[in-house]
Amino acid sequence: MTPVVTLVTGAGPGEDDARDLLRRELLRPEYQDSDLLGRATRWLEDLFSSLLGDAVEVPLLAFLAIVVVLFLLVLAVGLVLSRWRRSGTVTAAPPSALLVDQVDAAELRARAEAALDSGDATTAVVEAYRALAVRQVERRRIDDVPGATAHEVGEMLAEALPAHATAVREAAALFDVALYGEHPATAEQARTLLDLDDRLAGRSGVAR
Repeated sequence: MTPVVTLVTGAGPGEDDARDLLRRELLRPEYQDSDLLGRATRWLEDLFSSLLGDAVEVPLLAFLAIVVVLFLLVLAVGLVLSRWRRSGTVTAAPPSALLVDQVDAAELRARAEAALDSGDATTAVVEAYRALAVRQVERRRIDDVPGATAHEVGEMLAEALPAHATAVREAAALFDVALYGEHPATAEQARTLLDLDDRLAGRSGVAR
């Protein structure tokens, strides 16, 4: 007759202790995501309670196998949640600080030109778009909207300056590509944005 294992104090964690261990594991910082974590915790706790409720009828090796499987499930949940959070961080673009506080358009324009002269086309594109956006805020053609994205500013500019709608939308797209590193910007792209800033400002000069 196959011996059965009776869970007693000292022979291993009781049901409450085991559940607490599971909960503490799932509440580690790397597993944190309120909706997913809540569902995963409840599902695993229900499964754990069900298995432990029948543990008195389970042979020792089978019970140990259950514990190992549950531990691996916890690790799998943690891995999925941590990857999901990292993926969300990558795909969700951080605030661009497009409309820079306490920095006027002239300063941003100077930064763009200096970056272009030094061969840093990516920074030149970013600062040139900021310069043209801030300049239009200064001229009250568009509103100063804290936290506005380049796309949102581009749409505001397109509405305020319909003759330049295509150009400002393309400029917004260049800003995003340069800032978020999808592709390195070129000097030609930087000059295009500086030239657009000149045209929107009503200047006849063309950027170098």
